[in-house]
Amino acid sequence: MAVPFVGLTGGLGAGKSTALAALEDLGAATLSTDAVVHELYATDEVRDAVVERWGPEVAPGGVVDRRAVAAHAFADPQERGWLEGLLWPRVGRRVAEWREDVSRRRPPPRAAVVETPLLFEAGLEGMYDATIAVVAPEDLRAARAAARGHHAVDERAARQLSQDEKAQRATFALVNAGTVADLELELSAILAKLSP
Repeated sequence: MAVPFVGLTGGLGAGKSTALAALEDLGAATLSTDAVVHELYATDEVRDAVVERWGPEVAPGGVVDRRAVAAHAFADPQERGWLEGLLWPRVGRRVAEWREDVSRRRPPPRAAVVETPLLFEAGLEGMYDATIAVVAPEDLRAARAAARGHHAVDERAARQLSQDEKAQRATFALVNAGTVADLELELSAILAKLSP
């Protein structure tokens, strides 16, 4: 029996990471594509490519500075396209390897959930059995993002679909405006629906 393969998405500050942790607590296997990107930046191959593209200041002391990379990538659609071309195929391979590993686990997890911020924007929804969009009121999102040091919410959000559009396109949409316990309750109900 196949483990349901689920894509988790949502806007900046909506609570994707909290939802991912809650899903893991509820018995799902989880993977964050953001964490995969962190791992990729630590490889010589990716570090050398961004240094060659944008200069040594994007990797002081040989360690990629994600903010410096973002400053280059978000400033120009062509540069962002180059970075996505570098990272996305590698992220895709890593996700495929992880899914293969998860499919062999015994007992199987309740679901295999991949947190993918640009899931719909990248046209990846077709690879999943189901998708979950986490949304939250705008004032709450802004406060959460600011608390994490994301001041360029608007420019980052500009390349993302609106929360409403993500919610409409997702198999399941949930509003994350309460406690973590509230969120877990909703996610538990979603996992129950995914089980064959």
